[in-house]
Amino acid sequence: MRLIFALTFCATPVVADPYAVVDTARAMFDRMPEVQMADPLAAQCGAGAQTNPQVFYCTSDNTIYHGPDFPTRPQAGYEMAHLLGHAVQVQHGVADVALRTITRNRDREAELRGMVERQVNCIAGVLMARAGQPGLDIATAFDGEPFQNAHWGRSPVDDGPHLPIGVAAVQEWLDRGYQAQDVSVCAVGEFGSELLVEALND
Repeated sequence: MRLIFALTFCATPVVADPYAVVDTARAMFDRMPEVQMADPLAAQCGAGAQTNPQVFYCTSDNTIYHGPDFPTRPQAGYEMAHLLGHAVQVQHGVADVALRTITRNRDREAELRGMVERQVNCIAGVLMARAGQPGLDIATAFDGEPFQNAHWGRSPVDDGPHLPIGVAAVQEWLDRGYQAQDVSVCAVGEFGSELLVEALND
């Protein structure tokens, strides 16, 4: 009987909890965004037709806004972790380095923005793992690549960057962070992990 109970207990799925990811990010880094439910979501931060309809990060007021049903989404833990990855970059200097690098190398803009997204997904994996969130198979959790629309930036967020990098790249960098649980593995191309490591709370 005890064996049957143990098997049943172990088979119980872990429910995605975006707020656990928020708590983890705040424990690891300073200046993490406020998180606010908004209804209608489209009334916030200049959102519009190009903006993610579930959740987005407004850098103008350092707030992540989400719709009423967002916390019930099975993908919500990852989606929150992804936006917090952008927040880590913005609040701790990585986004400034990226912008300067992109400005000096406009012919490589797509490549460089792709590096930014890869690092974001790596940070997201670290946050998810440390928050005790289940791993995620991107191909089955989403209909195509997540966040192909505007999902972060200054107001109007509808004008924010959104560059697809492909499902395989999202999965690779999410898994990298998830398995290591350490932002030092999140260096990619010109964008190292030094600022991420320096920003960690001891």
